[in-house]
Amino acid sequence: MVKFINAEEVLALRSAVLRGHKPLAECVFPGDDLAETFHLAYFKHEEIVCVASFYAQPHEKFPGRGYQLRGMATAENYRGQGIGNQLLNFAITYLRGQKADYLWCNARKKAYSFYKDIGFEFISPEFEITGIGIHRQMYLKIR
Repeated sequence: MVKFINAEEVLALRSAVLRGHKPLAECVFPGDDLAETFHLAYFKHEEIVCVASFYAQPHEKFPGRGYQLRGMATAENYRGQGIGNQLLNFAITYLRGQKADYLWCNARKKAYSFYKDIGFEFISPEFEITGIGIHRQMYLKIR
């Protein structure tokens, strides 16, 4: 089940999956607490097993109201079960209702196919984020 959560509730999975178990304080992203930012979690048996954060952040290449997806993480033993897909589709439906025009992200190389399967398109060449790895920007038109 997908639910809205607060910024603090995403930190444990961000740390474990995306930041090599760094202290939670080092996993806070700028904008986590802004009014237009929202965070989602997929709960399985009352445990958070997937999280993602969405920031009202336009992309320089596109007009309209844009949101950036950041910090999407699924616990290792729950990957490949469609949980991330369900969470992202929930977010897309919500963003459509919020009159967002598009969603974009800096996708990790190992997640390219996940985002492409949902309908995202590449909008940049590969680049490296120091200490994290190879990424490409990806874009999804919402409306």
